Amino acid sequence: MSIEKVLYTATATSTGGREGHTRSDDGVLDLQLSMPRSLGGSGGPGTNPEQLFAAGYAACFLSSMELVAERMRLALPAATSVTSHVGIGPIKDHYSIQVALSVSAPGLERD
Repeated sequence: MSIEKVLYTATATSTGGREGHTRSDDGVLDLQLSMPRSLGGSGGPGTNPEQLFAAGYAACFLSSMELVAERMRLALPAATSVTSHVGIGPIKDHYSIQVALSVSAPGLERD
């Protein structure tokens, strides 16, 4: 399955790998990368790809929830939030990621 019509394309370029630098083509995103110590890196002050993925995934999932709620004529509480937990680790002879989402919608019934 492919997208019928691409509405937006994000473009970013990274250099230096996980201990390098990443920048979007418009310069809005311009970050130093640092590999976490638990992965054998320096644990420096930069972010890492897993944090970037977690932030984007949480934001997109919340936007999807808002769209579905709107279509259902349901108001999501203003304090609704999504927390994304992105893990990385080995599976046999390669690395993989896993994602768990935690949704908080104070005052909204679970059903």
